[in-house]
Amino acid sequence: MLPVPTPGMPATAAAGGFAVVDVEATGRSPWRHRVVEVAVVLLDERLDPQAEFSTLLDPLGPVGPTHVHRIAQEDVEGAPRFREIAPRLLELLAGRVLVGHHVTCDQAFLDREFARIGVPLPPVPLLCTMRLARTHLPQARGFGLAASAEAAGLGWYPAHTALGDARVTAELLRYCVRAASGRPDDWAGPLREAARVPWPRLGPARSRPSGEPVPLLRREALYGPWPRGAQPPAVVLTETGAMGSPA
Repeated sequence: MLPVPTPGMPATAAAGGFAVVDVEATGRSPWRHRVVEVAVVLLDERLDPQAEFSTLLDPLGPVGPTHVHRIAQEDVEGAPRFREIAPRLLELLAGRVLVGHHVTCDQAFLDREFARIGVPLPPVPLLCTMRLARTHLPQARGFGLAASAEAAGLGWYPAHTALGDARVTAELLRYCVRAASGRPDDWAGPLREAARVPWPRLGPARSRPSGEPVPLLRREALYGPWPRGAQPPAVVLTETGAMGSPA
């Protein structure tokens, strides 16, 4: 079973360590489609949790395959646009190794979203848990995130929610490191490289002239394991505050 994140976990953490990312999108092409949900789970250099961030986004168009990501058009009404959360994302990612399950896919979507607002992302060290799973989970029935999590004994999780996927990816990373008898020192090179990368800064968005704070809309669901045949609990959509507030 996945651990519950520490209550009161701070919204910010000192740069350095790992940023586990996941995005849900309106389609498969970073060039033609948009991010509709993003989550970041921050881990320190010893893979201990530090902070997390998650919100739905208004893609300024159709949300795409609702049957996959379970995001309906009405769910993104009032959600922030990417430009509104971009300064926060830059702060979260700066100085860290970027981690994901098929991480180049998540990186490509983020790269294109930032490019659309004129902000080039720097090249950063990447760590892919799909590649780690191929080495350390040979018994898996496949190497997608769900199959890898099952093979690692991590239990049911809310798949295709950005926060659920990011959390279980962080757990999968810990599992693979333990399986490899990895030590924190093993990551010293990529961590030092990530810390040296210069990151751009971005001022707050001004797309809401009324001055109202930008809301964050977060999807949340409980973790398993669940009895065989039982229906997992529904994903709940909640407004978690505004930009600059704990999420």
